[in-house]
Amino acid sequence: MESRASAAPAPRALPYYVAFSQLLGLTVVATTGAWLGLYRGGIAWESALQFNVHPLCMVIGLVFLQGDALLVYRVFRNEAKRTTKVLHGLLHVFAFIIALVGLVAVFDYHRKNGYADLYSLHSWCGILVFVLYFVQWLVGFSFFLFPGASFSLRSRYRPQHIFFGATIFLLSLGTALLGLKEALLFKLGKLGLSQNDIPPTP
Repeated sequence: MESRASAAPAPRALPYYVAFSQLLGLTVVATTGAWLGLYRGGIAWESALQFNVHPLCMVIGLVFLQGDALLVYRVFRNEAKRTTKVLHGLLHVFAFIIALVGLVAVFDYHRKNGYADLYSLHSWCGILVFVLYFVQWLVGFSFFLFPGASFSLRSRYRPQHIFFGATIFLLSLGTALLGLKEALLFKLGKLGLSQNDIPPTP
């Protein structure tokens, strides 16, 4: 009977690790918002600031919320397993929707300003991560929530689901760092190059 997420006792230090992870995640989101507000003009959809929606949504969705979704089974290990599954799935849904808004924002910004899409390593890594994330969610939903696979099939797939979940999260972090590096390089390029030498990028 799967009434509980786990019967194993939680490590004594787990609440401190979880609290630290939440503090760190919220700090990353707040720092990203402050950076966009103080140094990149803020956020708006119908203006030149539309591009700034992209990094904020990606950090909230694919870094903070995805990380929280991965922690659910550790934090609520003694709760009803069905409840934990639903919470895990919902956090991933919210992360996906927010990340989708971020993707729409950057593609729409490029279209309005005549910029090329997918012109950098960050762009291609981002698309790959987003597609992998969506596929992982669809497969996980069909295996563990609805319609749900047999118990033996779920048991065989669970290690792969955990592995790919952690891998996609790490890829999300790497892609976010690539994006920040790219923004820094464009900023430095604009400071050191003439206007004619600057590529047509945000």
